[in-house]
Amino acid sequence: MSESDEEPQLSSHALAALQQFYKEKQEQEEKFNLALSGNIEEFQPQEDWQLSQFWYDNKTAETLAKEALSIVGDKGRIACLSSPTVYKKLRELKGDSVDVKCLEYDTRFQVYGEDFIFYDYNEPLRVDAALQNQFDLVIADPPFLSEECLCKTAITIKFLAKDKLILCTGFVMADLAKRLLKAVPCKFEPRHANGLQNQFSCYVNYDSVLLNT
Repeated sequence: MSESDEEPQLSSHALAALQQFYKEKQEQEEKFNLALSGNIEEFQPQEDWQLSQFWYDNKTAETLAKEALSIVGDKGRIACLSSPTVYKKLRELKGDSVDVKCLEYDTRFQVYGEDFIFYDYNEPLRVDAALQNQFDLVIADPPFLSEECLCKTAITIKFLAKDKLILCTGFVMADLAKRLLKAVPCKFEPRHANGLQNQFSCYVNYDSVLLNT
């Protein structure tokens, strides 16, 4: 028996899956390189489910971005906390005078330069002290559906926000969201591009017309 006969062989199905994986990886690397070269609006990373990433569909991202801009005004500051889909939409819609930051664990979003701030919910106060109470609105989407994650995210929200917040998380977190942040559910229901089995809700701590129509 030759050495080649002893080598394990991939099935045609496994080989096709592997080829597809490498193709998608190459496409993502090309988009990343485009962003680094200055074509930043072309940057659209795939969801990393190990990081519990589920991107909003376009309508959800646009609705949340429009709500945010209507709340902060022409010279407002917005922090997108674990919510890069809304950050990207805000980049498209905002004027030059609106300041938006993307606080995110996924370092792929470093392509956004000074707008990117590394954020790990496990260390809720490990952010620049100069950002304390500097944002007219904080939009947050805790990466994990757990009390621990929401409690730690709430600490960061309170640190960053002047007063107003939008929280997108599971329906089962309603009582905790109200207790921690005085945030109550809206009629608006966030939706995800690739679907999400858990019932999702949008919570605010102020009177919103757009999110309650």
